Amino acid sequence: MAEWVDLRELAVAPHPGRVVALRRDGIVDHGAFRARTGEWQAAFAASEGENFALHEEDPAEFAALLFGAWHAGKRVFLIGDVLPATLEAVASQVQGFAGSQIPFARGPLRVADQRPGSVELRALDPDATRLAVFTSGSTGTPQAIGKTLRELQAEVEAQQQVFGGLLGGATVLGTVSHQHIYGLLHRVLWPLAAGRPIAPRSFFHEEIVAAAQASETPVVLVSSPAHLKRIPENLDWPSLRGKLRAVFSSGGALPDEVALAAKEMLGPGPIEIFGSSETGGIAWRQWDAAVPTWQALPSVQWRLDGDMLEVASPHLPAGSGWWRTPDRAEADGNGGFRLLGRADRIVKIEERRVSLDALERALAAHPFVREARVLVLEGARSTLAAVVATSDEGTARLRALGRREFAGRLAAHLADGQDAVTRPRRWRFVAALPVNAQGKTTQAALAMLFRPLRPEPRWLKREADVAELEFELDPQLLAFDGHFPQATILPGVAQTDWAIRFARDAFPLPPTFLRLEALKFQQVARPGQRLRLQLEWHDARSTLGFKYLSDAGVHAAGRVVFAR
Repeated sequence: MAEWVDLRELAVAPHPGRVVALRRDGIVDHGAFRARTGEWQAAFAASEGENFALHEEDPAEFAALLFGAWHAGKRVFLIGDVLPATLEAVASQVQGFAGSQIPFARGPLRVADQRPGSVELRALDPDATRLAVFTSGSTGTPQAIGKTLRELQAEVEAQQQVFGGLLGGATVLGTVSHQHIYGLLHRVLWPLAAGRPIAPRSFFHEEIVAAAQASETPVVLVSSPAHLKRIPENLDWPSLRGKLRAVFSSGGALPDEVALAAKEMLGPGPIEIFGSSETGGIAWRQWDAAVPTWQALPSVQWRLDGDMLEVASPHLPAGSGWWRTPDRAEADGNGGFRLLGRADRIVKIEERRVSLDALERALAAHPFVREARVLVLEGARSTLAAVVATSDEGTARLRALGRREFAGRLAAHLADGQDAVTRPRRWRFVAALPVNAQGKTTQAALAMLFRPLRPEPRWLKREADVAELEFELDPQLLAFDGHFPQATILPGVAQTDWAIRFARDAFPLPPTFLRLEALKFQQVARPGQRLRLQLEWHDARSTLGFKYLSDAGVHAAGRVVFAR
């Protein structure tokens, strides 16, 4: 295992034989890293201004950029993407941009623009060496969170104290970006200090398996809930047993079933890191057979004020004292704690922090919108949803454009400031927001608008006079509500209604319902069952025949007569 190197002196003295990063065409050793850092230091030193925004996907080049800027006395702003709104938001706070992903129109600093100098690099001042990461504060407006090298160094030392013996000299594989604080620490700064080779970011699990199999050393995976939720079972994970030392996850809590499935598939139980851009790392837990509680990282103290979690930590700015987090918690009785959820309206979607307030304000600024509410629909995947009360203009355009195009217009309105992950995916358009007896719009009332009215069909046959489809009875279907609480079954009136509605999708039915004939309900249908619906249209008689079946036999059948 390589020796531990203080980040302040990482680029100062040579360390022969030390591998910094891997590239698809070879390795980047410490000598190449120092040389590249020196080139960037000269480029930054010759550039006016103190603050520079940085975005670079290649971790080896990113590390040289970062340390080159630091050794030139610059403050680095990490930006998570290069969306137009992101660049506009940071433009007023920086004097330049650096990195190959920055659009050329932004005038990015390039090392080729400057002549490399021969300045001897000196140890970095831990308090004067500064970084800024962006996060959405309680208002949802992106805020630059300042960090010093002293705070970052304290955090990587804490991680090394807990996990260093487990990881040894393992190569660091990762699915997360180093442009955010978690990826920066776990995929760049900690490996640089510990002498662990950093592999390029992997976007697919197939790349992870291939890289781990090809590695001559053990590996560690720096991942996230979004990626661990999507682990494909058909890959050769057993080949990594014994070689995969650890799996890290951060950015949001792992659902129990995801964490246990990941352990079953990958071998080591995922290690979760809990913290924030403001606080740095606070605590960790590793999954085994049961739900683990959180244990504070070394030198981190915590306490509860009521059920609100407060922390004191060397990862916070000096003199911060006790820092009140937006997280609710309870003690576990053994020195650890359990999290009980957040007290504000900042949510995590695919490990991206999203302000529901900011989304609502952005939607309300559109002329089609009178008022909007955004909520999170929980399920296998958390999804953002928006309920929009349309303005008079919006109501007219909704009729003219249709729901899909209308929603697309609103999504496009958000696109400059939000990428596809952080924009609502489901929409409801109403004349007015639902309110209760106290005149308040509740989360439950909003969520009710997204409960499915009908199951999602899979059409097996669609011909001129016959059709067949199948679907699963989702327990969330509104039709199940109250029928009956002690033994939930699908109401017959819902079966009849669905038959008519699906038939209208398949055949040119007359508009007017006349009567029902030969209606029989033979077996109850329950949540979770898969039903087939057979439809026959007799145009000459204006009659629709329907039959519901499953593996258990016929559930219901009947005829619907329409008036011409």
